[in-house]
Order: sequence, then C-alpha cells, then structure tokens
Amino acid sequence: MRHIAVVGSGPAGYYAAEAAQKKFGDDVRVDIIDRLPVPYGLIRFGVAPDHQSIKGVSKRYEAVNLSDNVRFVGNVLVGRDVSVDELMSLYDAVVLATGAPNDRTMDVPGSNLPGVFGSAAFVGWYNGHPDFADLEPPLAGPGAVVVGNGNVALDVTRILAKTRAEFDGADIVSHALDALDHSGIKRVTLLGRRGPHQIAMTPKELGELGHLIRAKPAVDPADFPPLDDDALLEPGMRKSVTHLREFAANTGDPKDITIEFDFFASPIAIEGDGKVERVIVERTRLDADMRSVGTGETYVIPCGLVISCIGYQTPPIDGVPYEHGRGRFANSEGRILPGLYCVGWARRGPTGTIGTNRPDGYATVDLIEADIGLGKGKQGRSGLDVLLTQRGIDIVTFRDWKKIEQAEIARAREGAPREKFVAVEDMIAARG
Repeated sequence: MRHIAVVGSGPAGYYAAEAAQKKFGDDVRVDIIDRLPVPYGLIRFGVAPDHQSIKGVSKRYEAVNLSDNVRFVGNVLVGRDVSVDELMSLYDAVVLATGAPNDRTMDVPGSNLPGVFGSAAFVGWYNGHPDFADLEPPLAGPGAVVVGNGNVALDVTRILAKTRAEFDGADIVSHALDALDHSGIKRVTLLGRRGPHQIAMTPKELGELGHLIRAKPAVDPADFPPLDDDALLEPGMRKSVTHLREFAANTGDPKDITIEFDFFASPIAIEGDGKVERVIVERTRLDADMRSVGTGETYVIPCGLVISCIGYQTPPIDGVPYEHGRGRFANSEGRILPGLYCVGWARRGPTGTIGTNRPDGYATVDLIEADIGLGKGKQGRSGLDVLLTQRGIDIVTFRDWKKIEQAEIARAREGAPREKFVAVEDMIAARG
C-alpha cells in the first residue's frame, strides 16, 4: 500500500490526489491536509465571487474526496501542528500544494502606509478568508489606484465598481458587500508599466468592464501602437486589445465611476500624512527589448486606496529548500528531495490557470510512482491520527465540511449561493 500526503486543498492538491487515484487505484491512501477547516483553497478564496461558473470545478474535487482512498484533514497547519519531516516519516510521498498565497511586496517608499493592500489581502477580504475578514479597506474615495495589468487587477477593479444589484448570484461575503455598497470611489486607475500590447488580461475579463451599470472604462488612444500591429498578436491578445480600443473610442456620456487604464506608468512612491493620499507615478517607455524604462517625467494621482496586483509567492516552510528570487520551492520538475514533491504554484511560481495544475499533478504522480514503487510499509494516516490526537489537534473531515457547507447555504442572503463563515471557530462550530 502506498501512502501519500498532500499539503494544501486547492486545485493543485486535488489534481495530484486525482492523479494518484487513477494511477494506483485501490493501492493508495491519500490524505489532503489543510490549515483551514474548509477545502478548495484558491477556488473558495481567490476566484472572484461573481465568477460562479469557475467555482463549479469544486464538484470535480468533491468527487475525488468522496472516494474511500482520499481523506480531507482540515484544521491542521503543517509546520506548527506537524512538521514536514514527521510527514515524510509517515508517508511514502509528501506533496506540497500550498499555492502562492502571499503577496509580492511593492518595493516603493510609502508602501506600508495605511490604505495600501496587496491583492491577496483585498481579494481575501471580499471572499471571506479568515486572515483578512477584518481588513476594513478605506472606501470613502474618491480615488483608488490598482497596480497591475493582469486578470487579478481586473477582478479587483470590477468588484470596486459594481453596484449591489450586480452581485446577485455572487458569494461575496456580506461585510464586503455592505462596505462596497457605501463606497465613495469615483475613479479607479489601473497602472501598467508597459502598453496595451503587453497586458496579461484575457478577453472575457476585459469585456466585462464594458457592461458595468455605473462604471465606464477609459483608455488614452495615444497609448496604442499602429492598428496594423494588432495583426501580429496571438488571437486572444488581439481580442483583448480590441476591447481596449473600443473603450478608447467610446467617448459617450460619462458614468458615476471612471475606470482609467493608465499605461506606460510606474508607481515610484506612495505619500500621505499617516495614510495614503497620493501615488507618485513615473512615465515609462519601452526599450528595444520591450522592457519598461523610466523617462524621468512624473505626475501625481490623488487616492485614498492602493491595491497592488503584482504577483504572489509561496511562503517558505522550515527545512524545505526554497528559491527566494522566484518565490517557490526549489525543485526539479516537481521533485524537491527524495520523498518530497511540489505541484502547482508552489512548484512553478504564480503562473498558469486553474486547469494548468492538472497536467502538473499527473506529471508529479509519475515521479512518485518511479520513486516509491509499491510503497515502503509506512504508517500513513493511522500514524498521523495518533500524532495529532497526542497533540490535541481537532481535525475537520470532509463529512464535517459538508455540514459547514450546508450551514453556509442555509444562511445565504436572497440571491446568493451561500454566506461564508469568515472565522475558523465559526466554521468548526457549524459542523455540529
């Protein structure tokens, strides 16, 4: 019998568990360990609350967990409740699927002022992550600055700009919905160091901005290269740029909120008297290698809120080799050390989509098969249970999670699929 521990219950963790099921059949036992009492990681806490169709992939993960050979072990923090070395002594293979939940820091003066947030924190706030439920971002307005030109920046901007009615069907938590409903923000500025042809935004997410009730996107036509250059782009990027050109051409009546795409713009300082009041921006240009370089020209954007969407990194774990420059575990195609592996963003860094994690998980299980053979007679879950019981750790099972989920559904406001518990103690209490 093979025993595998997967640390992290997001997409990467579940795809690894699914791969182990398909590879080994009944000759494997997989424990999916998570520090929170609820599964699904990025699906629950990262995907935008108004993108419910994307969250539907959790049904696939549920099917994995409802089998006899995969178990969810929630409310267990690896590194505090049990060490990686202890897991490696109990399991034939340990797979780190911890994702990249930490924000990359924006290294400019003033980035620690009140009113500056990373996207992981801000997204966690409106998605009900226990670590960020008490964030209380300043929404009095009138200006907000979002730093980044990727889909996360679009999600953050869209959430700031939507009306309450536009959240019908979304699982945004009530404390965030109520705060946003009383927001005084009138202008959201997206800062991008390069131009429209270098964005990392997909067409669907960009297109959504053109259909908001009270907000209108704006782009300076002067920021575009010649129209003929669009033909050189790959089709998805070309469609995204077409959306931007449409925004630039729409000079009709203004709306209550303006979403301004400020290209060739890099924040160099954040200033204010005890809180954010302005961002100092340097105008940039592209050099011969398409890298952004400063021009020396600066200007000021008044604002009371800054959200940095410039990427994520995996938190280090004691004793696990780590690449600080890349913000991920040091690995060779998913293998860290004999018996220790990583998948998803913990392996690659924060790149790719949710679906990218599937081939990643399957490839790593191929490595595990080559390394562990039929297993080495280790204790697996029975040994873990003994250890956690000795330490007084109250684990949450998948059956417990289903009770928590039903309680969240039962307490949902009208039109919402659920109302998430945002405190760990409330999650645990809800299992009965």
